[in-house]
Amino acid sequence: QVQLVESGGGLVQAGGSLRLSCAASGRSFSKLAMGWFRQAPGKARQFVTSISWSGAMTYYEDSVKERFTISRDNTKNTLYLQMNSLKPEDTAVYYCAAGIDPSALAPSSYDFWGQGTQVTVSS
Repeated sequence: QVQLVESGGGLVQAGGSLRLSCAASGRSFSKLAMGWFRQAPGKARQFVTSISWSGAMTYYEDSVKERFTISRDNTKNTLYLQMNSLKPEDTAVYYCAAGIDPSALAPSSYDFWGQGTQVTVSS
């Protein structure tokens, strides 16, 4: 199986930045598409962004376009999410996920998940 561990979450003021990391182990990281999802209190888990195994293709949910950047370093088996210009509505638990198709938007399309890291943006 693939183990995924997120880190980098925390409390930040609106307009600030955070960089999340997801460390992968247990299988060849470079062969997996990766994605970030988030889940706010009382809401369903929602697609944020994803990236193909080579890093050549990326996908973004409209609300984070031009603010968030997904990237991966296959030599380090690590996925990143750079979050800039954070807004209170970005507050959620952020989850790293691995799967086959980076264009998939549904959480059910991803096979492996991290434990999540809390991002809280204060107004």
